[in-house]
Amino acid sequence: MKPGRFIASLLTLTFSFTCFAQTPGARLGELSWVEAERRIASAPIVIIPFGAGAKEHGPHLPMNADRVVMEHLLNAAVESVDVIVAPPILHGWFPAFRDFPGTEVADPAVFQAYVQEVALSLVRQRAKRIVFLNTGISKATGLPISIAAREIRVETGTPTIVISWDDLDTEEISALADQRAGGHGGEIETSINLYLQPELVNMALAVQDYGERATKDYGGYQPGRLTRDATDPSYTASGIYGDATLATPEKGRRAIEILTHEWLKALEGFAQVPLQREE
Repeated sequence: MKPGRFIASLLTLTFSFTCFAQTPGARLGELSWVEAERRIASAPIVIIPFGAGAKEHGPHLPMNADRVVMEHLLNAAVESVDVIVAPPILHGWFPAFRDFPGTEVADPAVFQAYVQEVALSLVRQRAKRIVFLNTGISKATGLPISIAAREIRVETGTPTIVISWDDLDTEEISALADQRAGGHGGEIETSINLYLQPELVNMALAVQDYGERATKDYGGYQPGRLTRDATDPSYTASGIYGDATLATPEKGRRAIEILTHEWLKALEGFAQVPLQREE
């Protein structure tokens, strides 16, 4: 084969492979500005992801546990849905964990303003709909994010949605657990980490810690706390709530599958939300 034809064939093969390898969605940071300008304006959804990069999850789990789940969900979105994923926000407002090492934006107004400004920058670039992914819970890190989402909706008319961890949780996930109660750093979260990043989990340090939580049989939002202050009823030596010793990779695999299914379902539904009509 002549050199010219060989090079042409190689370029054709490379182009074909690139087209084949393309996913429906894309990460904003991996696009050129020319591609970004076109795709932000055409994609039904732009995702602003938030997952703590360094927040305590007990003595046995790495502090990146929220971020790892966030990345798993983002990968699933890019591979399955026409979305643009903005660079993640890794530092946020975690008052319940302030007694432990990690990184926090301790002022909720600063965190809200930060999230809101990121969203506004994407709206100015003609983002059609904004999804805020929050791998914390809705009545914790989700509170300032939700205020930002409401402000964006009112100020710009852009549809917004906040999807938090507990929005994706289901009774099916609860049924996987053998612990009598639990949440942060407990059986399910430990299982997910055993599945996603087993090399960073030290099950020799996993504990059972239910604390001294009183049963609540009345309404109202009662903020929780995990504190190292032994005089406080919310004292914890471990920083978890539940029984991490019961975790298994198989429970983690099933739990993350359910979370991912609910996440993609939410994205597909929100992509159909009507847009503001242009005058």
